[in-house]
Amino acid sequence: MTFEVTIKIGGKEQSFRVELEAGAANGALLCRVNGVEETIDATLCESDVLSLILGGEGGEGGESFEIRRDLQGGQAGEMRLVVAGDTFQAEVRDPRSLRSRRGAAARAEGPRKITAPMPGKVVRILAPAGAAVEAGQGVIVIEAMKMQNELKSPKQGVVKKINVAEGDTVNPGDALAVVE
Repeated sequence: MTFEVTIKIGGKEQSFRVELEAGAANGALLCRVNGVEETIDATLCESDVLSLILGGEGGEGGESFEIRRDLQGGQAGEMRLVVAGDTFQAEVRDPRSLRSRRGAAARAEGPRKITAPMPGKVVRILAPAGAAVEAGQGVIVIEAMKMQNELKSPKQGVVKKINVAEGDTVNPGDALAVVE
């Protein structure tokens, strides 16, 4: 399993790519953090408390940590973790998850295209060029197979360009608009 983990430390965010794989000696996990390999023996001691032994052989000679999840703090999608008395804000995303991909897209920097998912006809432009839009707000409506589909903004920003007009026929993958 692969996860993208962001930890806030002293007001700065650090991102890590964490890959976990079963099959290490004595049931431990093989873990790669940004490509660096480590053996981890993890045990869930109680609800929201994880005991980790990093390195060592079968729990022998490794470094031990207790990680407690603080349910009182954090915003939606974030959690607070307490390690050796220090509190960290963490966000864990599974890149295969649709919810994670949508959340990452909404935070993305730079211009983002709205593309046609299927062939159809543009029936309405909801947000003209220059309009401010929120992530998930409708921008263009296309009709395909007698059904209208609202195409939404992938991020908060301003509609910089509309590449189509009402009545135009579009093909899958055509760039219909750009949100910056």
